[in-house]
Amino acid sequence: MGKRSDDDEPEGTDEEGPLDADEGDDEEEEKKPKGTLYITPSGMEKMMAELRHLLTVERPKVTAEVSAAAALGDRSENAEYIYGKRRLREIDRRLRFLQKRVENLTVIDPKTQKDVSRVFFGATVTLQNDEDETKTTYQLVGPDETDIKTLRISIDSPVARALIGKKKGDSVTVMRPKGEADFTILLIRYV
Repeated sequence: MGKRSDDDEPEGTDEEGPLDADEGDDEEEEKKPKGTLYITPSGMEKMMAELRHLLTVERPKVTAEVSAAAALGDRSENAEYIYGKRRLREIDRRLRFLQKRVENLTVIDPKTQKDVSRVFFGATVTLQNDEDETKTTYQLVGPDETDIKTLRISIDSPVARALIGKKKGDSVTVMRPKGEADFTILLIRYV
């Protein structure tokens, strides 16, 4: 093999892509994704958008920054180079996770649910707390699209597990850190 020159591209910034090399830091070994492997169409769109952004914008930008920093000289004391390489590893790790996750997910459109009288994945459920009679509406989604701010809860959460298979008017008991809570299902929709 020939010697490297200063004009060569820095190690690890090749354009082959993040998944082509079998660089295996033990801590980078990806574990099998946990949780239910369902996702709504909107959740898959967001995941694919993140994947595209990392591949077409972030990774090329950081690769160029690392190349520029490497050209400055001594890499062992070059903070920009060290930080850039670390950021590149983080991006590659996220890309590997997203690509594996997308391969394993099943897209389920809530609008295609045949039995709309029961709670299943994708349902939007309005509950009434039997204790204080407050009403809350949740959508049951996959673990990758959970967002409590928009009241989208994981199908694997205690509330969702208690709701699965139930009908309008049914009561459910949910174990929470504060103790048990009883809810009545007021409305089930698939939107």
